[in-house]
Amino acid sequence: MDKRSLLAIVLITVVVMVWLFYTSITTQHPTKDANNKVSKTDTTQTVETEKKAEAEESSTISETNNQTLPDSTKLVRKYGAYFAGFAEGKEEIITIETDLLKAKISNKGATLLKWQLKKFKQWNGYPSQLIAETNPDLRGQLYLTFITKEAKKIDSRELYFNIPTNGQTKYTIKGNQSLTITARLQISEDKYIEKKLTFFGNKYHVNSEITINALEDIIPSRGFNYVWSDGLRYQEWNTVDESNDAEAMISMNDDVQKIDASKDEPVEDAGTGIIDFAGIKTKYFGIAIIPQPYRSFDGTVDIFGEKKHVKKDGHIEIYGISFRIPYDGGKLVRKFQVYIGPLDYDIVGDYKITKMVYFGWGFIRYIGEYFILPLFLFIHMFIPNFGITIIVFSLIMKMLLYPLSIQQMRSAQKMKLLAPEMDKIRAKYADDPKEQQKETMKLYSEYGINPASGCLPLLLQMPILFALWSVLRSQLDLRQAGFIWWITDLSLPDILVHLPFSFLGIKFISGLALLMGVTMFLQQKMTVTDPRQKAMVYIMPIMFTLIFSSLPSGLNLYYFMFNLLSIIQQYYINNYSKHRPTLAELKRSPKKEGWLQKKMREAQEMAETQGRSVPGRASQSYTKKKPTPKKKK
Repeated sequence: MDKRSLLAIVLITVVVMVWLFYTSITTQHPTKDANNKVSKTDTTQTVETEKKAEAEESSTISETNNQTLPDSTKLVRKYGAYFAGFAEGKEEIITIETDLLKAKISNKGATLLKWQLKKFKQWNGYPSQLIAETNPDLRGQLYLTFITKEAKKIDSRELYFNIPTNGQTKYTIKGNQSLTITARLQISEDKYIEKKLTFFGNKYHVNSEITINALEDIIPSRGFNYVWSDGLRYQEWNTVDESNDAEAMISMNDDVQKIDASKDEPVEDAGTGIIDFAGIKTKYFGIAIIPQPYRSFDGTVDIFGEKKHVKKDGHIEIYGISFRIPYDGGKLVRKFQVYIGPLDYDIVGDYKITKMVYFGWGFIRYIGEYFILPLFLFIHMFIPNFGITIIVFSLIMKMLLYPLSIQQMRSAQKMKLLAPEMDKIRAKYADDPKEQQKETMKLYSEYGINPASGCLPLLLQMPILFALWSVLRSQLDLRQAGFIWWITDLSLPDILVHLPFSFLGIKFISGLALLMGVTMFLQQKMTVTDPRQKAMVYIMPIMFTLIFSSLPSGLNLYYFMFNLLSIIQQYYINNYSKHRPTLAELKRSPKKEGWLQKKMREAQEMAETQGRSVPGRASQSYTKKKPTPKKKK
């Protein structure tokens, strides 16, 4: 190889290296949120460009690690010229104690590190601390992320803010007192990022104010993200049960959209419009970011979540919120009210975030929110023990549902009187299902009995029972509220016996669930007269006992008392009621054909004219013989 060829190869190599270095520091990266997802507001870059930029950045970092560059050079390469000087410092922790909580702030990121509630405890007895730490290197919540015009990804949790304290790092405020902590990144005389957090002595929220000033040559117009990324720290003994109620949501003009990370795949969603609030909740606690003034934020919020497995059979769901805040230069001020606390209906009502409290779906929510919960809390005003409150509550509900339940019980009483006649029909027409069905309907008509009259009241009660289930299952007041004996927490299953095996995921038997199963068995023994349903008399109580063993003991206490009251009521009707009918009285009484009974009769008549049985009533078909045509003479 001659000298000219060698010189050409060297020059080409130098040009390529210079070009690669130049592109590595000038390529614009797409905006990413705190979950490392490509921002939907970035329409100028592609995913491929981002991957290329990340590969070049990784290559640069690797090259830096292999060389002994000064620390300042490494920081400039990672954070850019404007923010490299804030990447080193000494962490200082500021503690704020109020009547309701104890909070901690770090100057590294000006983030919330701790939010410990004084009036609530975890399942193990320690004070409830709601801020989770899933990444030990990036601690704290309520932080900023953005991409600079130098294509540097900035996470404010890595930068040290200046918080003037004058040596004081502990503050106590009470009642109506307030305290504002100001943290600033002063880039130059007029360029800065400022975060203000204002605490109140008797509130569960903090006011957050973010100011960006004169950074138009640093932050592009797509702006920055205001992020809460690590969900809430779990508080209950059963993380799986707590995860079942965990979710992230966005409320826009009272219309709520949610995501559920119960599957193994990560989930995400975004809402664009006038934002009421964005929130994350577990079973009893929540965090809501509420733009101030209310409904003043017209933009986009991202919510994201993922499921993580813990221990052997447990899992938790981690959710995040990211407000996309555009920046067009000059001075920008954004204000938020951040509620972090219990999902107490009265408390969250002051913040207009009652949609975070679960009352069931559809119209069932209105029954729970505006009828059942107020009634329950009204009773508790006079009875401090929540177990006794539930007992009185079940008694009142039984009285309110009396018109429906009495009809159901009287129908069961009539069916029991008719049972001997039904047995005769089954025995006589054992081999002819069609005739058996016909005679049964005739018997019902003769004695004026509507076979559906016992089911209709139960169906009408179902929305109320579903609403009850939703309220009692998620009612914060039942959390860690004891009753008697072994029932020490009405929000948890009252474990009576641990099983030596696991059956359908069930590992223990609840005492109240067992009592509920026994009362269900007795109730069915008193009402079920059809011998074909005798197996269900035994199977249903066993299945319900197993299923309800994992439910909160407060809910099982209600169902046990409701069943017990129903048994007493049925026993009274069967044995002591002055209106105990006899078969003769039923036969003489005026007959009124109900709508369903009429439809069943019409279906029967139509089936007979077509020479077939009513679908679903007979196990074999029956064809009526056609008359043999007469021969013509």
